[in-house]
Amino acid sequence: MIALELHRRDVIKSITLAGVSALLISNSSTTASEAEDEWEKIGAAFVRQEPLINLNNAAVSPPTLATEAAMIDAYRFANKNPDVNMWRTIDSSLIDIKRKLAGIADCEPSEIALNRNATESLCPAIFGIPLPKEAEVVISDWDFPSMRKAWEQRARREGVKVRTAKFDLLDSDEDIVEAYVREFGPRTKAILLTHMIHWNGRVLPVARLCEIARQNGILSIVDAAQSFAHIPLSFRQMNCDYLGASLHKWLCAPYGNGMLIVRAARIDETWPLLAPFDPEPLAIEKFEHFNLGTYSSPAQRAVESAINFHNTLGVSRIHARLAKLTRYWVSQASDINGFNLHTPLDHPDTGGLALFSIEGVRPEHIEKRLLEDFKIRVRYRRNMNLEGVRVSPQIYTMTSDLDHFVTALRTIAREG
Repeated sequence: MIALELHRRDVIKSITLAGVSALLISNSSTTASEAEDEWEKIGAAFVRQEPLINLNNAAVSPPTLATEAAMIDAYRFANKNPDVNMWRTIDSSLIDIKRKLAGIADCEPSEIALNRNATESLCPAIFGIPLPKEAEVVISDWDFPSMRKAWEQRARREGVKVRTAKFDLLDSDEDIVEAYVREFGPRTKAILLTHMIHWNGRVLPVARLCEIARQNGILSIVDAAQSFAHIPLSFRQMNCDYLGASLHKWLCAPYGNGMLIVRAARIDETWPLLAPFDPEPLAIEKFEHFNLGTYSSPAQRAVESAINFHNTLGVSRIHARLAKLTRYWVSQASDINGFNLHTPLDHPDTGGLALFSIEGVRPEHIEKRLLEDFKIRVRYRRNMNLEGVRVSPQIYTMTSDLDHFVTALRTIAREG
């Protein structure tokens, strides 16, 4: 643990946060049906969201006050002697951060590379896997756009053929599995799978697809940007080869933190995205942020605070709360004339991300009215035939916030 000097007001803040932590621990055994006032106390641990009601946490979530303070303290500490305090003292704590992340992801710390976001995590897998020119890879129309573009770039440069699995996000798991398998052939060497689709929150049967891929000698890459720290997840049970995640979404770490998990047997054969520093590392470190040159050590140091908060609650409790919030606002809005939900609420992995539309009202108009007239931030999303407004509360969101949101929707639907 790094010994950081705190100003007087930071000491007062630390004492306050200690009280919040005690509250969390005392309530760690409560269930998804626990009282709303208990979640209000938990929500007090977060940076206050103002002037907007933030229902776009799938993009980026705020940190807790403790995590914010940890980052500021680390930054002040680093400024006193940057090259020593950052690169020797702060960076020496990364092994503990990896160990704690491994506990959440169910992998080995030696399989984790720390970086800035899921995109930076997935690109070493996409560009670093050795593939023959005649190789084929399978993706879907629902993968994150930059990940699809990465495969398309490799196709243009190297002649790799990209095949696309076609399915609807409301299809059954069986139909989705069949859509991917239909694209498999003797030349298929890799598959990209998005665990939770960022467009509407649909969770794909990734473990089943990874197992089928492994049986056919196909490498599997999983985009867990929306699922890590949101729903229960196990790298081992998923049985994939690569997994990328953002830590500034549902884990609520400081912005600009991500991780790549590489199955130990795949590390040596995978090329890093950036040339390693001399001497060349032979293990997971070749994918690390060190290759960037100077990076934000204080932001990375504060990841541990976010992990500690997450572990105090537990991912199952977090998932249950997020799913409850989604089902709550959908049940309140379902009688609005023309209301359509584009997320399967009956799926067991449904969480805090859902997409809706209202017949006769343009989704981008809904987004604009909510922001300008009601001070509510949501996100307009469109991909192929899917178009709507994405709603993604966090555990600090209160049902009263969602009541205000639904009341605003009723007004917008009525006025058109």
